[in-house]
Amino acid sequence: MAFRDINVRDHARLTGNAVMNWFIAACKDAAAVGLLWLVGLWIIGIPWAPLWAFVGGAAQFIPNVGPIIGVIGPAFVGFVGHDHRKGIYVLILYAIIVVIDGLFLQPYIMKRTVKVPIWASITFPLVMGFFFNFIGVLLSGPILAVIYAYKHHLAQQRRPQAAPVIPFPTQVPQQPEPPTISQRPGTND
Repeated sequence: MAFRDINVRDHARLTGNAVMNWFIAACKDAAAVGLLWLVGLWIIGIPWAPLWAFVGGAAQFIPNVGPIIGVIGPAFVGFVGHDHRKGIYVLILYAIIVVIDGLFLQPYIMKRTVKVPIWASITFPLVMGFFFNFIGVLLSGPILAVIYAYKHHLAQQRRPQAAPVIPFPTQVPQQPEPPTISQRPGTND
């Protein structure tokens, strides 16, 4: 069965499952980033830390701009308060979260959920952003998920069918008894 032999319903199902898996991966990434924000903001002592963590996690769905949106609120609160160092600590926390998320969390989650290799989940958004600007980065995750879903599907089609497994017999055949000396040919007893 070749790739072109798949009907439209199968294409839609395969593409829909790939996009759904990407969305699940994006939700896991957003939850992980929100948790990092929550812990970091509690350690720094920023008021309304759960709210800012939720905003930071929800903003993860917007590529490139989302992390910046997530840092505006807590950084503002940190700089406006009595201790201006909290605002600097929030910016340091932001840099740490961006590095952890971009180099470790997103590629790992994409590999586990969508079966996309780590190298592809790092480089593909960069290439798409270079050629198609913001819209390319925005669509790079779902497109990459669909590409690897089709790649996996085609690899399964090319795999040869396994030979049927023949079960072992339940009884082991008995070996004939070795002949005794008197039964051996050429002996005259």
